[in-house]
This record gives sequence, C-alpha cells and structure tokens, in this order.
Amino acid sequence: MIRLEKRPQPSRLWTVLTPVVAVLLTMVVGGILFWFLGAQPVEAIRTIFWDPLFHPQFASYSRPQLLVKAAPLILIAIGLSIGFRAGIWNIGAEGQYIIGAICGAGAGLALYPSESPLIFPLMVLCGALGGWAWAMIPALLKTRFGTNEILVSLMLVYVAQNVLVSVSTGLLRNPEGMGFPGSRNFKQWPAVHNAELVSNTGLHWGVVAALIAVIAAQVMMTRHIQGFNIRLSGEAPRAARFAGVNPARIVFLCLGLAGALAGMAGLFEVTGPAGQLTDSFNAGYGFTAIIVAFLGRLNPVGILLAGFLMALTYIGGELAQLMLSLPGAAIQLFQGMLLFFLLAMDVFTNYRLRFGAGVAA
Repeated sequence: MIRLEKRPQPSRLWTVLTPVVAVLLTMVVGGILFWFLGAQPVEAIRTIFWDPLFHPQFASYSRPQLLVKAAPLILIAIGLSIGFRAGIWNIGAEGQYIIGAICGAGAGLALYPSESPLIFPLMVLCGALGGWAWAMIPALLKTRFGTNEILVSLMLVYVAQNVLVSVSTGLLRNPEGMGFPGSRNFKQWPAVHNAELVSNTGLHWGVVAALIAVIAAQVMMTRHIQGFNIRLSGEAPRAARFAGVNPARIVFLCLGLAGALAGMAGLFEVTGPAGQLTDSFNAGYGFTAIIVAFLGRLNPVGILLAGFLMALTYIGGELAQLMLSLPGAAIQLFQGMLLFFLLAMDVFTNYRLRFGAGVAA
C-alpha cells in the first residue's frame, strides 16, 4: 500500500530538486508528444534547448533574443511572486501588462512628434501607473467586499484585451496608417524607441529594469520589515494579524507592485521588440510569468534563472516550428507541462511516500 505522509518540515532537498525534476520530466513527456507528432524526440528537445544557444546558423540571432524574451517574464514574475508569498493570487498580470502598454503608449503618442528626452521616462511612469491602477481593481474589491482576487484579476484580462482592440483600431490608431489597426511605429520615433543599449546583445531598458527588480525584491524579502510582513501573511495569517500586520495594506502593496511591474513590462515591450500597439500585441507573457514565478520557487534569483529557461523554450519553440514543422499548440502544451510537473513534484516537498508497513521514500 502506498500513501502520502505529512513531513514534520518541508524537505530542503526536494525544494531544490523539484524544478530540476520537473524540467527533466517535461523533456521526457514532451519528447513522447513530439514523437507522436512525427518528430524525432531527441532532435526536438535539442532544437528547443540547445540550438538557440549553439547552432552555427541560428545562435547569432537567438542569443540576443534570449534577453528580449526573458526581460518581461522576469519583470512580471517578480511582482507576482511577492503576492504569491503573501497568499495573494494575482492571475491577471496579462491584463495589467496590456493596460500598462496602452497607458504608456498613449502618453507618448499624445506628445508626438516631440523629441524631448523626458518623453520616454514619462511613458515608463505612465505604463507603471496604468498597470498599478488595473491591479487596484481586484485589490479594492477584495479588501472592501471580500471578492476572490483570482477570478476578478483573471476576468479583467479579457476586459483589457477588448480595450486593446478598441484603442488600436480607434483612439490610438496611426492616422497615417491607411486605416490599418495599430498605433504609430515607435521604432521610427527615436525619442521613445526602447532600442538596444549595446548593439546585437538584446540588452534594452526592460532588461535593466528586470535586473533592478530582482535585486530590489531580494533585498526587500530578506532585509526589510515589509518583506517579513509579506512572508508572515502568507505562512501564518493569524500570527500576522496578532503581530499588527494590516491584511488590507499587504493586499494593496502586493497587487500594486505586481501591476506596476507588469505595466512597465508592457511599456518596454511595445516601445521595443513589438514596436507598435496592435490588437494582437499581447503575447501571453502575463500567464507564462506564473510558470516562471513557481519554477523559480518564488525566489528572485530563482526567477531570474527560470526566466531565461522559459525564454529559451520560446525561442527554441519557434525554431522547432520552423525546422521540424511542429504545431505552435504543441509548443504551448510543452511549456504548460512544466508547470504541471512542477506542481506535481512539489507535493514531495511537504509529503513523503510510505510503502507497505512504513518504509519511507
């Protein structure tokens, strides 16, 4: 007979092993999936994880893209992880990302064609404020009416997507675009273009912001009283209230930080790699960042590494579609497997297997 037995304390070994085992299982099961789709499993896994970094033909393009793809994932995941540590489940970062891009882009377009060096910082600020304001909706409803932040934040994603369609075909549409949906091309406006800081590296201001967010989050969660309050609220809510921690303030702080960082990520993306606000601007970074946050064990340094790993699957997935004719849905399923196996393996952090009369695994 096999049963799960609660551990006296979470296993430190399994805390470290869980992400590694989850990645390995994803590779194995993903390889089987690709085999069913007609591709060689080893070749498919190599194309996703190895070729973007070392293929003689594609690596020169793929390596800079690693920073481009990782930056928004890390920035959003850092904000989400702070809330998750407090037991606040913000699932709507995708909506905050979209609204941040809209607000930031709108602020810049209102000043077109000015070349003032202050425009881009203003757009970053407006992007952060837009994401923050969107996150304040579930925060306010949770603290005032006790609503579930998971449902509210998630449903607001679909509202944000419709707002995006509306402004890209109406309010923010390029008046010189011959009626096509989409804003002006920010890459053609030097004052607001989030260009590479170092040529052919993929390093732009979004990458810098992501690294700053990692450092700031690490300091806050390990060295600041607010980080202690956040951890205490998630691990022992009753003890937090006895210690004088205001639950409403924690909700507003965590959702606000997550929204602001997601909004900034949206702004950096729309003025940089995307270059234009269109009705298909959102790329699912807000949802993928949830996987990144958990894969990184809700730890800022872990999230940094997980962000690069997930970015690698994005780039490798595109190569696999190009070289092996794998469908895009299969690549998305492969990425989703990572979260599935991560959550499955995470059981062993708090539980151990008991076989028969009591031999533990």
